[in-house]
Amino acid sequence: MHVHPYGTLTVGRAGAQVAPLAEMTEVVAFSDDGSGVQEDAVMREAMGTAAGLNKIVAAHCEVNDLLRGGYIHDGEYAATHGHRGICAESEWGQIKRDLDLVRETGVKYHVCHISCAESVELIRAAKAEGLDVTCETGPHYLTLTDADLEEDGRFKMNPPLRSARDRAALIEGIIDGTVDMIATDHAPHSAEEKSRGLEKSAMGVVGLETAFAVCYTHLVKTGIISLSRLIELMSIAPARRFGIGAALEAGQPADLCAFALDESFTVDPSKFASMGKATPFAGQKLFGVCKYTIVNGGIVWQQS
Repeated sequence: MHVHPYGTLTVGRAGAQVAPLAEMTEVVAFSDDGSGVQEDAVMREAMGTAAGLNKIVAAHCEVNDLLRGGYIHDGEYAATHGHRGICAESEWGQIKRDLDLVRETGVKYHVCHISCAESVELIRAAKAEGLDVTCETGPHYLTLTDADLEEDGRFKMNPPLRSARDRAALIEGIIDGTVDMIATDHAPHSAEEKSRGLEKSAMGVVGLETAFAVCYTHLVKTGIISLSRLIELMSIAPARRFGIGAALEAGQPADLCAFALDESFTVDPSKFASMGKATPFAGQKLFGVCKYTIVNGGIVWQQS
């Protein structure tokens, strides 16, 4: 488990370097940072420690034994194009395990980037039970499926793009409140790392520069959710859950972005500020042009 932003808390390993308790009490949350905790005892210990500090455990859920060398969703595209697939149980199986440990430890629990219908159902049931659980998904899981895959590393991420059934379940989750947040899971890689096709490219795509516009175009302009719900999912809910950011009111530090909702653009990765350019949305026409990014009251970026 990792402790952000002060150092590393490694639980259950002999000789581990553990962040001082004073630092641990100042962190926002503990996370396994892209590598699912495989041992039940290790996760139990981590959750118990986090619960004692009244902190959140934010989990990347993945059962390594179920991956079997897969790198895209175990669905129709994988079967028809000769690729090895990643089953949905590799995600929801660990969520199920973790929810049992949440019941045992009482920890605050957050599931990162869920991608499949079973994950939505497990989290919906946990919330109905009264467990302190939240979750997020990403723009690509809400707007793309494995039917959109191409033989290109810009379509490879972890978890992978799933089926139309899974996308529909995620959309229903953001409508009914099961899914609390939309996060980018921004993962910049070099052009060389993403140029090796679906099998051999690095996992991960960029998302910071397209996230709002993708969601606004595909979810708000289509009438699936309201603009206020999108703002809740992308800004208000994450700030509330993790205790970060400032209220949008007089006297508070201005941390915000300003978008022109009626203006459109075509996604051109060569114009990204990020050094990572791999996006499955390249070439799409999107609405919602970012005009300004303001941090702590100062303009740090503006459209040229």
